[in-house]
Amino acid sequence: MAGKDLLEKGAVVQRDKETYAIAPHLPGGVVSSDTLRKLADVADKYGAQAIKVTGSQRIAIVGIKEDDIDHAWSDLDMKPGAAIGLCVRSVKICPGTTFCKRGRQDSLKVGLKLDELYHGMQLPNKLKIGVSGCPNSCSDNHFRDIGIMGMPNGFKIQVGGKGGIKPRIADLLMENVSEEGVFSAVDKIIKVYAENAKKHERLGAYIDRIGLDEFKKQIEA
Repeated sequence: MAGKDLLEKGAVVQRDKETYAIAPHLPGGVVSSDTLRKLADVADKYGAQAIKVTGSQRIAIVGIKEDDIDHAWSDLDMKPGAAIGLCVRSVKICPGTTFCKRGRQDSLKVGLKLDELYHGMQLPNKLKIGVSGCPNSCSDNHFRDIGIMGMPNGFKIQVGGKGGIKPRIADLLMENVSEEGVFSAVDKIIKVYAENAKKHERLGAYIDRIGLDEFKKQIEA
């Protein structure tokens, strides 16, 4: 199997250069007990070396042989999580008002909808979205390309954050945004980025190139 084919199958080669990790898409990391059993059964069936909960709220089955990748995906009957490539990655979401006593806004509802709308969308570079239900920022919204943070009077929307060797704290774009307003704003941000950024340019780098004020004008246009 060619390397590109393996990446399209959501298979990432491991340190031993012989086995692979696969990570099904689990929107928001919310998973049923039946799905957990299925993941465990597939890991056992194909002799996985580990089952790893990732920082992106996925569960990776680590140490699958190349010949078993297709069979494992067939048994799982799930879509791969967008963990690689120039696209919108799995949206990171905290429990928000659905579960957490500190939640100020329904981050789970908003995040799951955003994930449904944009997960896997091809863009100039990878784009990460984090949705937190309160200022504790458990979904790392300050370091996401698009960060959404619940406040008492609505959501704050931040743009251009990232981690890596040269981390960048996201810029504040909007405050006191309604739930419906979040979807409109995110759609505008992604369209401006998709239509104007250079290939391999992250959103934060694009904002730094044109300036935050100009980016705001593009969003408002």
